[in-house]
Amino acid sequence: MNLYVHFPFCRRKCTYCALHSRAGSTEERRANYVEALARRAAELHGPLSTIYFGGGSPALCDLRPLFAVLKPLMAENCEFTVELHPLDVTRDALAALRAGGVNRISMGVQSLDDATLAHMGRGYTFDEAESAFALVREYFDNAGIDLIVGYPMASDGARLERLAGWGLKHCSVYSLILEERSILAKMVERQGLKLPSDDEVLDRIREVSRFLKSIGLRRYEISNYAVPGFECRHNMAVWRGEDYIGLGEGAQGRIGLTRTASGVAETVSQETDEKERRLFRLRTIEGLDASGHPEWIKPLDKFADEGLLAKTDEVYRLTERGSEVCDSILAELV
Repeated sequence: MNLYVHFPFCRRKCTYCALHSRAGSTEERRANYVEALARRAAELHGPLSTIYFGGGSPALCDLRPLFAVLKPLMAENCEFTVELHPLDVTRDALAALRAGGVNRISMGVQSLDDATLAHMGRGYTFDEAESAFALVREYFDNAGIDLIVGYPMASDGARLERLAGWGLKHCSVYSLILEERSILAKMVERQGLKLPSDDEVLDRIREVSRFLKSIGLRRYEISNYAVPGFECRHNMAVWRGEDYIGLGEGAQGRIGLTRTASGVAETVSQETDEKERRLFRLRTIEGLDASGHPEWIKPLDKFADEGLLAKTDEVYRLTERGSEVCDSILAELV
C-alpha cells in the first residue's frame, strides 16, 4: 500500500499557488494537526511500500508523533519522501527526518532567478537554495528539486549550469498554470504582467530537458527526470494505477472503486476505474498498453502517424513532441 499525507501549513502563500494551504498557523494548531494524523495513521495496516509527505511545508510541524506511528508499518524497503522548503533545511531538521525513517527529499527551489524568487514570495535567494541543497545532500543521497517554468519575468538560464554540481538524483519541471484564485492571477489582471507564450515555455522546457539529460537525468514521466534507479516510486505507483491512501486536509486517495478528496468519498464504476488506472501510464516512459481497448487503437495510431507516439505492438509511448500535448491525447481517449 502507498500513503500520501498532506500538510497545509506555509510561511506565506506563494503568488502562483491556489492549493489548499494555511499561512501563519500557530505551533499549537500544527501540533494538533499532527496528533490527528497520528490517530488516523494508527488505524492503518502495513506494510507501506511508499510514504509521501507533501504540502505546504511538512517540516514546519514536529513530525515525531507521526513517525512513531508509521515506523512499524513501513515495509523493509519503503520509500519515504518529505517535501522541503529551502528555509526548512537545518542540520537538526534533517537529522530528525532521517531518524524518523525518511530516505528521500524533494526540495522546492522553483526558480534559479533571485528576482523571480522574490516575486514568487519564496523568501530565499538562489545561493541560499544552493547551500540548503548541499546540506540536504550531506544527509540524503536520494534528493531532488522542483522547478517551475513560465513565470513572468523569469530569467534563470545563466544559472542552469550550476545545477550540474548539485548532485541531483531527481528533478521535477512544471509549466506554470495560472490558477484563477492565485495572487499571480490578480497581478496579471490588475498590473498587466505578461506571461510567456506557449512556444516560449516549450522552448524553455526543452532547454532544461536537454541540460538534465546531459547530467545523467532521464525523462521518465512528462514532468519528471531522474538518474536511473532514483525515479520517485510513490508517484510511479500512482501512475501505474496502484491504490494509495490519502491523509490530511488536501489529500486525495484511491482504494478500489473509492476516490477520496479532502475527506469526501466517491465511488466510480468498474469501467471508469479500469480506464483511469490504465490511461495514467501514458504519462510515463512505460507507455499505455491499449490491449482490451479496441476503441483506442484508431486515435492512438493517428497520433503515432503524426509523430506524437511511438508504437510497439499495442504499447504506445509519448515521443518528445507528444509529451508536449499529452493532455490533448488523453482527452481524446477519455
